[in-house]
Amino acid sequence: MVTIRVLRAGPLATLQDAGRPGLLRYGLSASGPMDRGAFQRAGDWVGGAGGTGIEFTSAGISFAVEDGTLGAAFDGGAFGLHVDGTAKNWPARAVLKPGSKVDITPGAAGNYGYVRFDREIDVAEVLGSRATSSIAGLGGWEGRALRTGDAIPFGAAIARRPSQHPRPIDVTAGPIRVIWGLHADRFDAETRQAFISRSFRVSPQLDRMGVRLGDEAGVFAHTRVLSLVSDAVVPGDIQILGDGTPIVLMRDHQPTGGYPRIATVISADLDRFAQLRPGTEVHFEPVTLAHAQEARP
Repeated sequence: MVTIRVLRAGPLATLQDAGRPGLLRYGLSASGPMDRGAFQRAGDWVGGAGGTGIEFTSAGISFAVEDGTLGAAFDGGAFGLHVDGTAKNWPARAVLKPGSKVDITPGAAGNYGYVRFDREIDVAEVLGSRATSSIAGLGGWEGRALRTGDAIPFGAAIARRPSQHPRPIDVTAGPIRVIWGLHADRFDAETRQAFISRSFRVSPQLDRMGVRLGDEAGVFAHTRVLSLVSDAVVPGDIQILGDGTPIVLMRDHQPTGGYPRIATVISADLDRFAQLRPGTEVHFEPVTLAHAQEARP
């Protein structure tokens, strides 16, 4: 059996696959990778990747191959990478042999990175997916984040296909595009204009559920925000909490919310937003629904 042993796991390192869409009506968000593009690129580059990979956060992760040989590819953000003590460029791919050690360390940019393998990770599917849901505590490795000492098994090798070096993605360029939300009209015209003309700042309060934004310009400082009857929310929704704090909902969002949603980050920009580190300034730019659909990856 092919296995890897986790030697060091940063916070919220999890197993993820494409997620379990379509279950929100049962109170379960889709989960899946925070940066879907990077997850896909790593899978494409390894060639014949299993559907499940490791998502790690800015602290990185280290693991060793205990048995068997694994093809692996690494993408997402900008991290340091050593394989058997030798520094590698990022992103990268490698053939890992028994005893190989991989050490991924913090780098210059990004909150999330990915390792994809040429074998499927051998954990049970829950509701049709191996993705870890941090809010529901199901899927992945025992429904939780990875820990030092976990031994992750793999199944049979996946048939290879041609692969190309992934094109690096700029995670910081340009404003984050949004469409106006269901409750935008609950904010006066002056506040809506300030929302798109002033900057916000990514706060350290971020996880797979949501990212709080610092409102240094006081866009919502004097807004009377009403609690609403809870209804369904989606990834990218920008809620304005009772104290005026904006929060962008992410892949493991709660199923419903009772705060007004002024806008929603479009799918094409949600990956890029997820990779913005604390302290980064954020500007929002409104676009039409048609534009959002055309830009959808």
